[in-house]
Amino acid sequence: MNIQLFGIKKCFDTKKAERYFKERRIPFQFIDLDIKGLSKGELQSVKNAVGLNNLFNTGCKAYMRLNLDKISSSAIREELLLNNPVLYRTPIVRNGKQATVGYVPEVWDSWT
Repeated sequence: MNIQLFGIKKCFDTKKAERYFKERRIPFQFIDLDIKGLSKGELQSVKNAVGLNNLFNTGCKAYMRLNLDKISSSAIREELLLNNPVLYRTPIVRNGKQATVGYVPEVWDSWT
């Protein structure tokens, strides 16, 4: 199992996800989205697992400011995600080709 945890240090659900994996002694790699976003390949892998629209934090100020609710083009939405990591709903947890968005321990339990 090769777990990658993409999140923001200040995010409550990201902290809960970190605690979940630490308590079970499951090794994971933490990637801080404030410092480094998802690569194009990582985004494609996660998008294939959960769907593009599930990756967006529709409540964040940047989502409203960029009028993303009015943009329907997948290519433009993907490009905006790559360039604005603050738009991601966190945490994003990736295990190979499998991925989740948000705090979903019931799915993570099935990975072990």
